[in-house]
Amino acid sequence: MKTFDHIGIAVKDLDSSNLLFEKLLGVKPSNNEIIPEQGVNVSFFKKSDYKIELISTTDSKNPVNKFLSKRGEGIHHIAFKVDNIKTEVDRLKKDGFIPVNEKPIKGADNKIVVFFHPRTTNGVLIEICEEIK
Repeated sequence: MKTFDHIGIAVKDLDSSNLLFEKLLGVKPSNNEIIPEQGVNVSFFKKSDYKIELISTTDSKNPVNKFLSKRGEGIHHIAFKVDNIKTEVDRLKKDGFIPVNEKPIKGADNKIVVFFHPRTTNGVLIEICEEIK
């Protein structure tokens, strides 16, 4: 893995959460986007060397909605940048980590992503992401 990329926080209402994080961090979201393939709407807040992603659901059947129903709002995942997502998925699988999605899917912020099941990462959903070139 290359470096830390962002922390994803599941929220019920993106608009009110955007206002809260604007006040908290002192900056406006750097971008907002809808990702129809995942059924989510996201906002990113960028501060110097880190990003926070707020995630709300647009589809009642997606995993974020399930997360919100079970756990409420809060940290959903931690993401790390990689140079080659396929190589990293293969390496992690060899070491016993179980991917949620084996093939990379389109994520936010111009990235492809693979998630690893919290059951194999001490209860934390891990995302690896590679910049789309």
